[in-house]
Amino acid sequence: MLVKQRMRVRYFLGFWLFVLSGVAFLDRTNVSIAGLRIDMEYGLGNQRLGWIFSAFLIGYAGFQLPAGWLAARFGPRRVLTFGVLWWGVATGLTALLPSGVRHAVALLIGIRFALGVGESVIYPAANQFVARWVPLKERGFINGLIFAGVGAGSGLTPPLLTWLITHHGWRAAFWFSAVVGFAAGAVWWKMARDTPEEHPGVTAMELNEIRTGLSSDSAAQTQATEGAAPISWRAMLRRRDLAALMVGYFSFGYVAWIFFSWFFLYMAQVRGFDLKSSARYAMLPFLSMTVCCLVGGALSDKLTAAYSLRVGRCWLASVALLMTAVFLVMGSQVHSPQLAGIILAGGAGALYLSQSSFWSVSVDIAGRSSGVFSSMVNMGGQIGGAVTASLTPWIAQRYGWTTSFALAAGLAVISALCWLTVHPELPLDATVLSSKS
Repeated sequence: MLVKQRMRVRYFLGFWLFVLSGVAFLDRTNVSIAGLRIDMEYGLGNQRLGWIFSAFLIGYAGFQLPAGWLAARFGPRRVLTFGVLWWGVATGLTALLPSGVRHAVALLIGIRFALGVGESVIYPAANQFVARWVPLKERGFINGLIFAGVGAGSGLTPPLLTWLITHHGWRAAFWFSAVVGFAAGAVWWKMARDTPEEHPGVTAMELNEIRTGLSSDSAAQTQATEGAAPISWRAMLRRRDLAALMVGYFSFGYVAWIFFSWFFLYMAQVRGFDLKSSARYAMLPFLSMTVCCLVGGALSDKLTAAYSLRVGRCWLASVALLMTAVFLVMGSQVHSPQLAGIILAGGAGALYLSQSSFWSVSVDIAGRSSGVFSSMVNMGGQIGGAVTASLTPWIAQRYGWTTSFALAAGLAVISALCWLTVHPELPLDATVLSSKS
């Protein structure tokens, strides 16, 4: 009752998606923090660790389309609850893997692949929630809040899990991650509903706010008048900006997963920090992501209201990605390890200024079918992450870490250019109707 009285239900659910996003990244980055101990126990080496990192992302990317369909078909409440339970089990299985087991690499690859399958539902389901619950004028901020959980979860991971690993062993870190996930999933199941009309805590005033806000979105309005029939695959695939968004998010994912999978080890192995110092500096990019994701989402809404969707979504993202490239090049070349950590953290923050735009624009274009549309965009990002997880150590070993960061900077520039071809002001439903007439 306290939640209902003090805040809009949609804000609480948006905040809890922030929590679930943090848990998801706790589960997916814990293997990076525990990587040194796991390497010592099973004799893996960086290249095999890269395969394990990539396995998660292959499972995650490969199941994006089924995840988007499930979110649209069964709703974000059930799909996300099932997903959280799934990835909690996968995380627990990692902790159960005995020392000295045969074929440890293959088993870890299989478990991380399964974790990726389970986590594939989180953002398509969250995007489906945004499409059903969030008015157009709040969309950038709510998406920014949801994805701020990425930085928060990843930022809290290094010091917290380092302490657990130091005092109780690396398996304790995975048990902790699993328990937190089960608890967060239980709260989501209890508090969430698929639509505001189903939620007993939504007042008539809030329901009117949501309906009025959605009616200003032409994609949602068209679906309300034309019915909830699914949009054809042909209509989606004919969108040129879908391809641009997939390529742009591939580049985004490539850059982001350098921080998620390799930054902790980079600070330890290349910049010479001990375990505790590496954990402290590994927090910086993720704290920067958290703040900049919130700022980017709020700024996107303000620019959209003041100018247009093109300015608020596309131009903001393009400028942010160009800034990312500059930070990556500078940070990889400075000699001071401390300054390098700070500058590279700035690059992570600049990258996440654009995060809300990728997901908000999916709703702007596809309306209530955004679960499927955003899953295709997200697939591109996770393929990019899978590539960097294995390719980055290979490039670093042969050509140096400066080259690894230079390649990431080049991809950030490509992503910035892709945004110039995206048109959120032309929703998918409107183009379909136009072609029919």
